[in-house]
Amino acid sequence: MKILFTDYASGAGVATALVNTAPQVRSDGDALADATALSAFLAAHGLTPAALDGGGRPADADVSAVHRLRGDTRAALENGSEDALAAAAASLVARAGAGPRLDRDGDGRWQWAVATVDGAPLADELAVLVGVGLLGVLRNLGAGRVRACGSPECAGVFVDTSRAGRRRFCMPEICGNRVNVANHRARRRSEGA
Repeated sequence: MKILFTDYASGAGVATALVNTAPQVRSDGDALADATALSAFLAAHGLTPAALDGGGRPADADVSAVHRLRGDTRAALENGSEDALAAAAASLVARAGAGPRLDRDGDGRWQWAVATVDGAPLADELAVLVGVGLLGVLRNLGAGRVRACGSPECAGVFVDTSRAGRRRFCMPEICGNRVNVANHRARRRSEGA
């Protein structure tokens, strides 16, 4: 797998999605409970790790390793210190990163990239993607873009890669909607009283 430094938002997005699959965040349990769920997660993010070349499916050992990566990623996001985030992200990249290097893109321009080492396990390939994403966010947007979900009933965390930097919820379609519905109901109750 080759990860471009300029595409840090996709790695940060995978980091956000990964940590928010945990049962401590989701009321419906672990969203990465088995190999089928992990395959769906990879497909949803357009990821085709070299570890699965040839159309292979993740094994149970891959699921366990990705669960450990999820915990490591969450710990990195919750730390709060810029230096600790940089160290944790660099540690993720070091799991299977071979680089940095310069590669030409489709238009012939040089791009900084990190490739994963041949034979790297699935979880380590994902670790490199997540690590590069977090390093890119830290460098380009700042550690203030790593936040806890704004919903008082959610334990989620996220990396805000939006242009405006105003994202408030780990899963806006779920947490944001719940907060908006609760606010609407509170207004209706106060108007009716």
